[in-house]
Amino acid sequence: MSDNYKEKFENVKNAKGIYQWIDTRIPILSLINNTVGKGYYAPKNLSYLWNFGVLAFLSLLVQIVTGVLLAMHYKPDTRYAFESVEIIMRDVNYGWLLRYTHAVGASMFFSVLYVHIFRGMYYGSYKNPRELLWFTGVVLYIMVMASGFLGYVLPWGQMSFWGATVITSVVSAIPFVGDAFVVWVWGGYSVDDPTLNRFFVLHFLIPILIAGMSMLHVVGLHQFGSNNPVGIEVEKKDKIPFYPYYIVKDMVTVVLFFLVLFLFVFFAPNYLGHPDNYIEADPLVTPMHIVPEWYFLPFYAILRAIPNKLGGVIAMLGALFIWFVLPWLDFSKIKSGRYRPYFRSAFCIFIANFFFLMWLGGQPAEEPYITLSRLAVVLYFAHFLVILPLISKYEKPCYLPDSIND
Repeated sequence: MSDNYKEKFENVKNAKGIYQWIDTRIPILSLINNTVGKGYYAPKNLSYLWNFGVLAFLSLLVQIVTGVLLAMHYKPDTRYAFESVEIIMRDVNYGWLLRYTHAVGASMFFSVLYVHIFRGMYYGSYKNPRELLWFTGVVLYIMVMASGFLGYVLPWGQMSFWGATVITSVVSAIPFVGDAFVVWVWGGYSVDDPTLNRFFVLHFLIPILIAGMSMLHVVGLHQFGSNNPVGIEVEKKDKIPFYPYYIVKDMVTVVLFFLVLFLFVFFAPNYLGHPDNYIEADPLVTPMHIVPEWYFLPFYAILRAIPNKLGGVIAMLGALFIWFVLPWLDFSKIKSGRYRPYFRSAFCIFIANFFFLMWLGGQPAEEPYITLSRLAVVLYFAHFLVILPLISKYEKPCYLPDSIND
């Protein structure tokens, strides 16, 4: 028997108590301790902005739990889908609570993700050596967007049906294979029963994949540790155990998260939705103004801003995939925006422009909104392709301290 196995058997023999008995056989408790317990050390200067990663995982859990419970009563059939949602709301015990928590929870999920992403952009969390951590985060965001879109179709209201029709139709712009691909996605020649069944299955499957990707994201995080507001790599003396310090700090934002979530659920559950989605889907009646959920609006505005359909699809996808090359577009050695005055100004303009695109995406496709959308799209891509490289080359950063204590 090898020395390694002998040592393991000795550990089993000497194990005392339930904790050690379990951990010597399946070291899941040690894994948890090294992930979110005393075994994991984080920089001691992390602000509340670093809590949003935990909130994102909490949002995912809320969506999975409520989604599974809703699926027990939902009927993925175009004849009964809308009615099954109404039955959930009116006849299932606390079905209204499940449905509203799931719907509002999606908005909370995206709100948390946007703060988490923008914090990473401002503090340079995409820079060496955390490029792959950033990539997994971008993949997670795209997966959440896909799941959110699929879920929006399931209630089978007017906005669900027409949103699915419009968004899936843009794929037909792909040369040669576009039309065939749309028919494959629909399962026929229009958005109908096969489409709803496929979307339901995928909406159920993708969150499982998101949970798996989240684990990979956490592994990447623990490889080099968290970034920090100063943007320098820290030593052991500048770190503190994650438990109890950051666990307690996370609890503050967890309480606030649920407070905001249930304020919306109990007092304004439909505030972030569209009233037309309480009308059953009718292929013969087109709504006056088709809009997706608020968290898709910036990219919807980019899609509509380009007069050519293929160009709009390329621009919309490019607006997402350009985040993958961000580590090489911003090649400044200083990570934190706190010490980069020009970058800080450009970042504020970028955030303002992003929310401007969000507002434009909710407006009718007419002037002056179309022209304004095109200007905002130009500024969006200019930030990545022109402004960031120029700032990286010519900016003179402020004095960077040698350590967190300094």
